[in-house]
Amino acid sequence: MISTILSVTQIATALLLSLLILVQEKGSGLGEALTGSMQANMTIKKRGSERVLAGVTVLMAIIFLGASVALTFVQ
Repeated sequence: MISTILSVTQIATALLLSLLILVQEKGSGLGEALTGSMQANMTIKKRGSERVLAGVTVLMAIIFLGASVALTFVQ
């Protein structure tokens, strides 16, 4: 029973996490840092919806990690 709940939680958070990562703005990742663009070298603070989106993404990642660890111990 508990392993089923953890599995469903893990699948749901994996899908939401994937969606949240895809929704975030492109061009601020490792590719920009490797190409040496000026934007990658500047510190850009997130504001408004970008900040909320980043926070929710971190929260989903923590929930996914927690469900994965818990599922390992339950099985």
